[in-house]
Amino acid sequence: QVQLVESGGGLVQPGASLRLSCAASGFTLDRYVIGWFRQAPGKEREVVSRISISGASTYNADSVKGRFTISRDNTKNAVYLQMNSLSPEDTAVYYCAAGPYYSDYVALYDYWGQGTQVTVSS
Repeated sequence: QVQLVESGGGLVQPGASLRLSCAASGFTLDRYVIGWFRQAPGKEREVVSRISISGASTYNADSVKGRFTISRDNTKNAVYLQMNSLSPEDTAVYYCAAGPYYSDYVALYDYWGQGTQVTVSS
């Protein structure tokens, strides 16, 4: 069964850090671009970060640039999102997704996890 599973979300105070993990089962991530997306209540799903198959290229949205870092470990079949200096505006459900194209376009990603909630509140 092809599956992506996110973990590492939670409730934290502003300024805190979290590390999200995305693990795959039933397929290998080393053939896919991986994107982290988020969706806040009442808003569209938006790209946060993405990483190329080799890991040599990464992209971060302007809203998270300098605070979030995406990385991958193909030997562990996993991708990570290190999130620092979290603010309430980062509150959302975070999803990882796998696809063949290095793109922000949600529809181009073939596999999605179920999401993990990140809540930043004092």
